[in-house]
Amino acid sequence: MFDWNQYTGNLKWIPARTIFLCTHGSHAYGTSLPTSDHDYRGVAIAPREYYLGGLHRFDQAVCNNPDLTIFDLKKFIGLASQCNPNVIEILFVNDSDRLQVSKPGERLLETRNLFLTRRVKHTFSGYAASQLKRIDCHYRWLKNPPSAPPTRSEFGLPEHSLVPHDQLEAAESALRQKLDSWSVDFLDQVPRDLREAILQKMSAHLAELELASDSTLWQGAARTLGFSDNFIYLLDMERRYTSKRREWSNYQTWKASRNQARAELEAQHGFDTKHAMHLVRLIRMCGEILRTGKVIVKRPDADELLAIRGGAWSYEQLREWATNEDAKLEELAKTSALPTAPDIEAIDRVCVELVSEAIS
Repeated sequence: MFDWNQYTGNLKWIPARTIFLCTHGSHAYGTSLPTSDHDYRGVAIAPREYYLGGLHRFDQAVCNNPDLTIFDLKKFIGLASQCNPNVIEILFVNDSDRLQVSKPGERLLETRNLFLTRRVKHTFSGYAASQLKRIDCHYRWLKNPPSAPPTRSEFGLPEHSLVPHDQLEAAESALRQKLDSWSVDFLDQVPRDLREAILQKMSAHLAELELASDSTLWQGAARTLGFSDNFIYLLDMERRYTSKRREWSNYQTWKASRNQARAELEAQHGFDTKHAMHLVRLIRMCGEILRTGKVIVKRPDADELLAIRGGAWSYEQLREWATNEDAKLEELAKTSALPTAPDIEAIDRVCVELVSEAIS
């Protein structure tokens, strides 16, 4: 059982109206260390007035010590329908990690397979890609840290811009609007994770064909707006300078606010091996779900994952593995027996049923 005396929030009804609570994170994965914190996640159905009135609102309750998050049922179902990895795995933790389950909670668990679709390819691998992006960025800063802030002269720019700031902003705004107008209209109705995946795939194909890149698309948009070549060049240099200045600022923030434990891992192994461990876990879970329709939270490969956290894989090995596995996931997603999208009507009926019973 969870000790609700640890909850320090002001929503006094949370303990009694939490329909499901479980262990989350490393203790649920089986990859915890003696120093690992305890994380908890749950789902609650708010009191009647939160659904029928306009005064109260509840999305989630958060407590930092211990790390506790309780989602509103409707928000939880929305995230689960999108195959959000951090939410999906809550429904599939081992029985031993279920700390509080009411009858509505049991009903929610009975319908958990409704949330599994081929979208896991985009969400799980998307989370893994974000881990790899952070690893790459920090690896670059560790191996070749910027030594000084960028100067305008490095980009062939005068000390002060030749174009007034408001004109530069107006040009950038016009460019963004033009690029937005080139987006595929039907994607506006596509869930964000799928939209991002489609756009990334389109960009990859165009780059492979050398038909487009971020730079050439931007320059093409600028020309359609009637900008002169000289102005496009100047604007491009201003953009490049601003980008480098932003990277310098991000680097300084990263140095000042680095987690000490993560910093030690990076110093010892050359990259963040904890991020690497989670990257591997996410990709493997994605493959398992697509192949079998099962979400294995308590990891059978926990020992290997901990070894990766301990530096068993090199940075180069990790990147090669991630690239190869992502290609395999693409093929798995095409042949998976999972539906392409969730049965929203069936899921909504479950939500209506649970809320109606809880507030009647």
